[in-house]
Amino acid sequence: MKNTRKKILNTSKILFNKFGYSQVTIRMIALQLKMSSGNLNYHFKKRENILEALYFEMVEVFDQRIKELDEQSSSLKVIKQEIQKSMIRMVEYKFFWTDLFNLLKHNNNIRKHFEEAYQNRIKGHQFLFKMLITKKLLQEPAFRNEHQFLIERMTDYSNTWLYASSLYEQKEINTTYIEHQANILLSMYYPYLTDLGKKEFRMLIPK
Repeated sequence: MKNTRKKILNTSKILFNKFGYSQVTIRMIALQLKMSSGNLNYHFKKRENILEALYFEMVEVFDQRIKELDEQSSSLKVIKQEIQKSMIRMVEYKFFWTDLFNLLKHNNNIRKHFEEAYQNRIKGHQFLFKMLITKKLLQEPAFRNEHQFLIERMTDYSNTWLYASSLYEQKEINTTYIEHQANILLSMYYPYLTDLGKKEFRMLIPK
């Protein structure tokens, strides 16, 4: 039973990524799996149940990373590695990020968790900023909300880069493209870094 459920989720994810969530029906998923709609409904009553299962499958990794933040995470090299890992994970569930507004609007359970996760990500950034300051990599804020504004910009960009890629008809999201996007996100730190931080940054970004 667990294997059947997993097959349904994997097949649904492939179809959602290819056609978009709104264009895929339970019948399409069942046909792809060569099973009856009734059999599929035994595992998932509605398409929305599949969506929720995929969402919480996706964010389980993100939530765990936030919990595991520690002092070892606070180097630009590790931060870039974590950005790339997150972006790769996002691409696996591309359908969600390219239709973020509508999916959050129509599913209360997902929206509630997403809002909580957003706040946890803000707190995670705040923790990293404090560690970067302690390690003399990041400057102290020049005004009260300077770092908070930067954190919000970075979080918003990380939520929307994949959607923007679809707007610009980016055809192949490969490792080179993901690194490019990670560099863009990491570069938001640059004006706020100390000389030591800028030296570390330049070692990470290709000339």
